[in-house]
Amino acid sequence: MFGTTRRDVMRLAAFGLAGLGAGCAGGVPISPARAGSALLDDLEQRTFRWFWDLGNPATGLVPDRWPSKSFCSIAAVGFALNAYAIGAERGWISRAQARERTLNTLRFFASAPQGDAAAGMTGHRGFFYHFIDVERGQRFETTELSSIDTTLLLAGILFAGSYYREDHPAEAEIRRLAEEINGRVDWPWMLGSGPLVSMGWTPEHGFIESQWDRFNESTILYLLAIGSPTNPIDPAVWSRWTSNFSYSWRDEWGERHLAFPPHFGHQYSHLWVDFHGIRDPWLRAHDLDLFENSRRATRAQRNYAIANPEDWAGYGADCWGLTACDGAGDFTMTIEGRDRQFFSYAARGPGRDDGTIAPTAMASSIAFEPALVLPGLAAMKERYGAAIYGQYGFIDPFNPTLTKAPPGGLPHGRLVPGAGWVDVDYLGIDQGPIIGMISNSTFLPKVRLYPAQIDPVLSAS
Repeated sequence: MFGTTRRDVMRLAAFGLAGLGAGCAGGVPISPARAGSALLDDLEQRTFRWFWDLGNPATGLVPDRWPSKSFCSIAAVGFALNAYAIGAERGWISRAQARERTLNTLRFFASAPQGDAAAGMTGHRGFFYHFIDVERGQRFETTELSSIDTTLLLAGILFAGSYYREDHPAEAEIRRLAEEINGRVDWPWMLGSGPLVSMGWTPEHGFIESQWDRFNESTILYLLAIGSPTNPIDPAVWSRWTSNFSYSWRDEWGERHLAFPPHFGHQYSHLWVDFHGIRDPWLRAHDLDLFENSRRATRAQRNYAIANPEDWAGYGADCWGLTACDGAGDFTMTIEGRDRQFFSYAARGPGRDDGTIAPTAMASSIAFEPALVLPGLAAMKERYGAAIYGQYGFIDPFNPTLTKAPPGGLPHGRLVPGAGWVDVDYLGIDQGPIIGMISNSTFLPKVRLYPAQIDPVLSAS
């Protein structure tokens, strides 16, 4: 399927990214009792409220984090578009409310200024800046034009274009704007000097040297780039990308799988695409699909926590989760006779671990391993309680090993007796996968991960 013909991939990108929302998704069916779990219901609604309460109703811009003052993350906006539909399906808001917020969001991005000037722009060549200010929606400081964050925004936009299919003027406009915004992205330009897609561009320095050249969260990026209805890249780029998968093919902490240590790389693309049974030549040769790969990666994360080779506090079968998240700060402390290095915001995983546990890593794996995730979430919440679970669900991360402040004080977060260091913020890009994957795992009615038109393509793969 992937990379065979542009027509096939275009169909997947055009229809398959209809997406998450409250999807019948790429998850293992779980029992009605677990689907109706009080914890899952509560977590899903609290996480939805983060997007609904904090998003700007007039523009749809969503903060990168809260309650700390921040800029807007365009990826968080993509996740928000999923959340609005979930809220409507669950009855927390009306469809009319979800439709209005979604339409305002798409109107903003359709009309936002584009150009190569260093200031005053929201994007360039159809791409958008990673961070934009929350008032005007223009480039924040010297942030980059981000190919992956634009992808996550586009995925939410394309989902909206598929979800809002009623014969209503506002829904017709959503569909039109989704096509327009997606259609103007200049994917061949983002190849830069090639051979793969650049991670971004700035007016000051041009294309970022690093490219999407390994297995990670970029699966959905390549689907969109190859499947663009107006400015696609050559489907052969898919094979160039997967030719590097051997670098990630490992069996640490469990079954052999395509490894990517921070767990978000095994989750983001699955918010919008059901990868069950979809195999390109590389995956077929390894008797694998990407859904099964994420299941294996989830078990590996848990196995690592059980083994706990670096002896971090709190780790175990029901307390695990390493991903990109906040941290206490960049410093080293001696704890119980051992030097421990800690990080601020960082992509964590086996090999770069400072004892910081991010509940989003576990919660957003619910569609892959519900029998492991549900008990873990319940145990984590029971053990640490209000220290890590509050108004909008699980706080971003916490660190039970760090129980004292370093000399000079904590750069970020707070210390809570019995829990250690605890973040003060919720992050949009960590909240979004939680609500999305809960919905994908509980098989809510009415919304499909992808509409029926794409079934023949998936079946033929």
